[in-house]
Amino acid sequence: MSDIVTEFNEYRERMNDKILADNNKVIKRIFNLDTNAFAEGALDVKTKELLGLVASMVLRCDDCVKYHLETCYKEGIPKEQVIETLSIANLIGGTIVIPHLRRAYEFWEALEQQR
Repeated sequence: MSDIVTEFNEYRERMNDKILADNNKVIKRIFNLDTNAFAEGALDVKTKELLGLVASMVLRCDDCVKYHLETCYKEGIPKEQVIETLSIANLIGGTIVIPHLRRAYEFWEALEQQR
């Protein structure tokens, strides 16, 4: 089985470097806004990541789901909380989100196997 976590992170880093190297002010500001929005604030980082996971599932963005799953994992959010969050996303997003749920489970398992 390929290492989907490493492949995702290497691709994301390589492409982000290329994108940011073009020195587009708007894109750089969007990246910065994204980084700052998920920083500790009135809501803690764990809560923000779970919210980001729900939004990403409902919007059906697999890259975003992977990113938030990995951050949740690194933040020490228990699998039970992640699964409950995914269930809320599925409720809100409907059955069209089920394929993304499958990929989310697969990615979480890959994160656990990296231990």
